[in-house]
Amino acid sequence: MSDTKIGPVVSSAHLAEGSFPEVSEFEFGLIIAGHAFARWTVRAMAAAGYPELSSLDVLVLHTVRHRDRPKKLADICLVLNVEDTHTVNYAIKKLSKAGLVAEGRLGKEKTVEATKKGAEACDRYREIRESLLLEAMDELGIEPEQMRRMSALMRLMSGQYDQAARAATAY
Repeated sequence: MSDTKIGPVVSSAHLAEGSFPEVSEFEFGLIIAGHAFARWTVRAMAAAGYPELSSLDVLVLHTVRHRDRPKKLADICLVLNVEDTHTVNYAIKKLSKAGLVAEGRLGKEKTVEATKKGAEACDRYREIRESLLLEAMDELGIEPEQMRRMSALMRLMSGQYDQAARAATAY
């Protein structure tokens, strides 16, 4: 066996040649985790009885259900960090057609809230998540504090990427 060290696991070696190659490792982790998470949300919601929903549809439904209060489109987009409001608006229309959310008004602004059927879908998703994902994570010994630290780092990094995106737009 060779003593040659294999470099960091990245998707683009040319980007890892810079001053902070660990960021390329993080980005590769984001890429594969992002796709795995999207696949999970779709499959878990399909198991809950809604195979026609996309990952964004599922995220919008859970965001709308959050705290069981009506939400405005702008607030949903802000929480999910989605810039293209039309994609969220399309998800709302799809969820409304499926009977999972209901549209309303708060003054002049359009709002959306989960219906009883939507809340039940979210509850079924939670049961599936608990059984298939969280129990497996517990068996692996993943500790809550590890998850808290990783979550904080990911939120911090999302701010860095957002700031860099603004700078790149003005470049």
